Amino acid sequence: MVDVPQLLGDDPSRHPYVLRLLAENVARCMSGEERERALTALRCWVTTRTSRVEIDVTPGRLLMHDTTSTPALVDLAAMRDCLAEAGRDPEVLTPRLPVEVSVDHSLAVEAYASADAVERNQALELRRNGERFSFLKWAASAMPTVHLNPPGTGIMHTINLEQLATVSEVVDGFLRPDVMLGTDSHTPMVNGLGVLGWGIGGLEAELVMLGLPTTLRIPDVVGVRLVGALSEGVTATDLALTVTHLLRELGVNGDFVEFHGPGVTTLTVGQRAVVANMAPEYGATTGYFPVDAAVVSYLGLVGRDRVDAGLVEAHHRAAGLWFDPGLDPDYTRTLELDLASVGRTVAGPTRPQDRLRLHGIPEAVGERPSEGDGAIPAAPVAIASITSCTNTSDPSQLVAAGLLARNARRHGITSKPWVKTSLAPGSPAAQWYLHRSGLLDDLASVGFALVGFGCTTCIGNSGSLPPEVEAARRAGRAKPVAVLSGNRNFPGRVHPDLDTGFLMSPALVVAHALLGDAAQDIESAVLATTADGRSVRLADLMPTDAEVAAATAESVDADDFREAFAQAHRSEAWAALDAPTGPTFAWDPDSTTLRRPPFARADAPAPAPFSAHPLLVLGDDITTDHISPASAIPTDSPLADFLVARGEPREDLGVLAARRGNWEAMVRGAYVNATMVNALAPGGAPGTTRHADGSVAPVFEVAERYAAQGLPTVVVAGERYGMGSSRDWAAKAQHLLGVRAVLAASFERIHRTNLVGMGILPLVLPPHLRRTLGEIRASDRLVVDLDAETLAPGVVVRVRHERADGGATDLDLVAALETTVEVELLRSGGVIPMILRRETARG
Repeated sequence: MVDVPQLLGDDPSRHPYVLRLLAENVARCMSGEERERALTALRCWVTTRTSRVEIDVTPGRLLMHDTTSTPALVDLAAMRDCLAEAGRDPEVLTPRLPVEVSVDHSLAVEAYASADAVERNQALELRRNGERFSFLKWAASAMPTVHLNPPGTGIMHTINLEQLATVSEVVDGFLRPDVMLGTDSHTPMVNGLGVLGWGIGGLEAELVMLGLPTTLRIPDVVGVRLVGALSEGVTATDLALTVTHLLRELGVNGDFVEFHGPGVTTLTVGQRAVVANMAPEYGATTGYFPVDAAVVSYLGLVGRDRVDAGLVEAHHRAAGLWFDPGLDPDYTRTLELDLASVGRTVAGPTRPQDRLRLHGIPEAVGERPSEGDGAIPAAPVAIASITSCTNTSDPSQLVAAGLLARNARRHGITSKPWVKTSLAPGSPAAQWYLHRSGLLDDLASVGFALVGFGCTTCIGNSGSLPPEVEAARRAGRAKPVAVLSGNRNFPGRVHPDLDTGFLMSPALVVAHALLGDAAQDIESAVLATTADGRSVRLADLMPTDAEVAAATAESVDADDFREAFAQAHRSEAWAALDAPTGPTFAWDPDSTTLRRPPFARADAPAPAPFSAHPLLVLGDDITTDHISPASAIPTDSPLADFLVARGEPREDLGVLAARRGNWEAMVRGAYVNATMVNALAPGGAPGTTRHADGSVAPVFEVAERYAAQGLPTVVVAGERYGMGSSRDWAAKAQHLLGVRAVLAASFERIHRTNLVGMGILPLVLPPHLRRTLGEIRASDRLVVDLDAETLAPGVVVRVRHERADGGATDLDLVAALETTVEVELLRSGGVIPMILRRETARG
């Protein structure tokens, strides 16, 4: 065990807990002069509360889901081919640390509000994704360190909380904290359990898989001091959305966030996990809650008999990692929040940081048809989904929704017929404890029957809209709205045809399904009238905190979590799925799902000056969903035509996320989001841009024309470019479109690292240059004076904007490179060329 206080000097209590954990990792995993330099910088951090010093962090394990693991493992398979073709042993490319893969991102909500919805959706999931699942089974057999959790075992972050996280672990006789990384931006959910973990891109994960540490600058740490306690009826969702709003206002961007103060002790691990899960939404790398008695209690709640809770407490106390609510460590910036000030909160209509009071939804819906079509309202709740790890991993949240459903059932109230309702918990244990309490039947009675265990609606697998809603939308008689207990509501995220969505607690999702009309105030609306003429409103249905606590205590059994997970692992359909074997994968040349990617090669060119045309000019808040959507493939898109020409049925193309092993499909699906505005072709159809000659065509076709001319491209954007999911295909697609640099006002952390991982240079536009974005034309050229030798973190790069009219402007832009490792990646042409050159050089 590392004695952390001894490492950090005279007053280690001044250090944030996250820095104590980083110091422990550095002391254990780094060596020599670099170790001493890193520890000295960590000791001195409290004097300046910031640092430019880089440290290496070595995680104990890696967590991935199926749609991030597939492209990463496809890359490894392709790199194995390269080594085999060079006469090298392909099996050297095997992950050197445990990699857990959860198959949770493929389940779509097609069947709903029926007793057999789970079976029907799971059968459809296996049919649509069988080839990809077979590939994952090959990877697990060819790479012994890869372990698969099959469909039905739950969402990766819930699995992490309930099944995988150890908090403390003994490895090779050494006691250490459980530190991990995940290829999903919501990996920090496990921070609610006191485990330090954060999300990385799939490309960075490939380096980590193969034994390299992740390198980062010692982070700035934002301290959020919690005081007081939540009021009656206020949920963890309300708190999480409030924190998201406040930290985005503060301007958090890649910082570590840590919660401290006496208010922390009033929150359960389930509540903390909801807040921690939203870290990417509030712009942070972590949302850390230190280990205390609540963590020990949670390990007992979920039946973690393989984890010694006593050892967890003894270790964290002895190592100086046990939470003291009376301490106020030093932070880069601080924010205080009185939990009693938090009220019922929702977020929307397009961003998770846009906080609203519950009664604010009708106004936030915005412009809508003046009248509905008679059958449905003008702003119908089209989708109401209890979904996502965010709010379904805490049993009390689901119990509260079930109790509200029970009260509605007693009054004879059910969901409106035009609402697509779904219940998709993060854990199969939820089915067991909800069934035991009778709440599963209550939820089903008002429309919320189980549809499966996966991310579903939260990541765009919401399935088709109800026919009457779709007909009214197409006719312009309705503006459909989604409500969900998820973490993101970007336009087109939940469903490609919906640009309005609201995030809220599971209980409020049920309430809005009962109302069915987003133009009405749920707090004052009459949901039903009793036989004696009394109006039934939301307040009559909401359970009290005491009722929720009592029902949770009565229904939840620790054995549920272990047994339900084990039962899901025994899936006969999964066991019966055939998979190839051998050290290399046998690619099918006719596959529309898995293709060997062309960027899996060692001979990437070194960075050099180049002249490029702008491929797209975009505004603020361009998400990875805009760049590389995960939702349903539009049946009238060029991608659909491409797939149909190769034998796929147009009516059952599935979702883009399922095609992430096929580069030809993914590059054609880039930038097709219908809500994205491209200033080069503002009136063009979705997914189009303007060529330098003035013609407008699909982005992929314009990029092909530039490639045929030997011309690279650049993308220009505004603030927060790449926010949202840790989607490496958002960077891979740009690479395949010939993008050599992205000029943006600011970058979200994971997407920035993915760009560098594909050899794309991120350049920051300073405030005084952002107004020039609208002046860039397709015929302009941007000449980037890129010098491989002078590249360094934060180096200034000269960019000459040559306009078609003959004028020119010189811009000095800062390269958004934070570490020397990122510089080396860019010089190597990206992650894959670096890995292949290293392995080939080893002979």
